[in-house]
Amino acid sequence: MIDQISGMFGLHSASDVIWLTIGFGGQFLFASRFFVQLFYSERAKKSVIPVAFWYFSLGGGLVTTVYAVHLGKTGLPFLMGQVGGLVVYARNLMLIYREKTKA
Repeated sequence: MIDQISGMFGLHSASDVIWLTIGFGGQFLFASRFFVQLFYSERAKKSVIPVAFWYFSLGGGLVTTVYAVHLGKTGLPFLMGQVGGLVVYARNLMLIYREKTKA
């Protein structure tokens, strides 16, 4: 099975497979945030952005950033796209927790 996957993606070592898994893992986390948001919105019957959305965003963004750094120059577009988002995700979580501590 691993040989088939390796051949399909042009991977040459176990390290390549691990990094590909990390890249897909980051994308999975990042995409999962939309399903979390949809679930909470459907339950509330209105648009809701739950705290979990920001955690999935931050987790997916961090893993994708690590993967982009690993890619080097070819990962620069991913890296540039994630850095700004990481600031937004972290700031939203800080604002949420600041509001909770005031209550």
